[in-house]
Amino acid sequence: MQLTSFDDINRKHRHIFLSPHLDDVVYSCGGTLGVQVSCGLQPLVITVFAGIPSPALTLSPFATQIERGMQWKPAPGVTSLVEARRKEDATALDLLQADYLWLDYLDAIYRGNPAYYTRNEQLIGGNVHLQDMWIEKELAENLLALQRRLPDAVWYAPLAIGRHVDHQIVCSAADQLAQRGAKVNFYEDFPYVLREGSRETRLKELGGQLEPGLVEMSEMLPLRIEASERYASQISINFDSKEAMHEAMKKYTHGIRPVETVYLEEYWTNR
Repeated sequence: MQLTSFDDINRKHRHIFLSPHLDDVVYSCGGTLGVQVSCGLQPLVITVFAGIPSPALTLSPFATQIERGMQWKPAPGVTSLVEARRKEDATALDLLQADYLWLDYLDAIYRGNPAYYTRNEQLIGGNVHLQDMWIEKELAENLLALQRRLPDAVWYAPLAIGRHVDHQIVCSAADQLAQRGAKVNFYEDFPYVLREGSRETRLKELGGQLEPGLVEMSEMLPLRIEASERYASQISINFDSKEAMHEAMKKYTHGIRPVETVYLEEYWTNR
């Protein structure tokens, strides 16, 4: 079910997942969502960078290139790529029976005039632009206010493997929750974690103070894959094909601890 504001979040939402974009939590934590729902819980996914750009926004060449890579074309009633991605997200999360809230911060490729991020090396692996620092501050303030209202909530946030700037912002905001004593599980950003050495590099960057925990979700792997398929605009740009995505998810979740027929999702928490 879609929520419309932070005010709609209540005590039934004991597990709150922070998703930078409209796909990240399903890609990375879809099995965990399935396990929680099967146990009678009501997880909530808050997508941070789900804002719809103004029709007056002139896209940078880099943003145009990325949108073309997603093979999106305007359709009746859907005038922006973000609107199309919201529809995909709603379909995926309705399938998983998770509640969801979309925040109105713009994706990095739409921020700045002139654009703050104009090439891939800045977007993924670069540093957050100084003019974006207010987002982390405001987001952290809102999350901390929610945590004070729901002190027993368990949080899930991106580890920011791959260092996408939007993932870095959400990770840093969630770290402020952890510093205030909240239970925060940092998830491994899929598919960025598939890059050789990316997880180890990020853990080292964060100071090596995190310890792993596992969620066994073998029975939910087909559901995670099915929900991930709903993000049709993302398949080609991230995986080339549905079949390649299926194989990558199976191989990665099995490889966390290679025991026959066991598939896992891994989280990291402060020691």
